[in-house]
Amino acid sequence: MEVLNTETFKTKIFNYETSKEWAFAGERPVIVDFYADWCGPCRALSPILEQVAKKYEGKVDIFKVDTEATPELAGLFGVRGIPALLFIPLKGQPSMSSGLMPADAFDRAIGELFDIKG
Repeated sequence: MEVLNTETFKTKIFNYETSKEWAFAGERPVIVDFYADWCGPCRALSPILEQVAKKYEGKVDIFKVDTEATPELAGLFGVRGIPALLFIPLKGQPSMSSGLMPADAFDRAIGELFDIKG
């Protein structure tokens, strides 16, 4: 899973400097994990995201954003607590979820939000 900085976020997800309207730049649905290294629930979520990334490889891209290194990205999406997960479908608006999610909750979310079966 790639950790995005401000520049890679603008290239792969959304260039918020050139567009005020949401315009997703990706080719597949995306889950963005907003985390911090000191956050216990974030560390607990990491192996679950690894499993999800393997299961949906080639169907869903998963990226991480370190809220300590890039607080402006967390602010852009109103992240107040971590872990926070941004689900970005190919079409339509992204949706945010916060807190630790079990693997089966990812399966449900990916099915409902992205119309992809595990």
